[in-house]
Amino acid sequence: MAERGWEIKAEETEEQRNSQLSDMAQRGHESRAEETEGQRNSRLSAMVQHAREHRLNVIEGQNHHQIQTFVSHDLTSSLRHGMTH
Repeated sequence: MAERGWEIKAEETEEQRNSQLSDMAQRGHESRAEETEGQRNSRLSAMVQHAREHRLNVIEGQNHHQIQTFVSHDLTSSLRHGMTH
């Protein structure tokens, strides 16, 4: 019987948590609806800037890897060539 009480309490707690999360999500939607066009443009601009920076970081990482690979292969080739002559 005590076990059933814990189950009911756990269910109530989960329902309360879900209700609170739902309320928080709803407030988020409402605040977005109240957002001015300038605020929206500013937020979108920041998102675009972040995406550009991320893309540049990825490209820089790829370039670094290609340079390291080239240098490694060039060095290996030079060593092999030097050893044969």
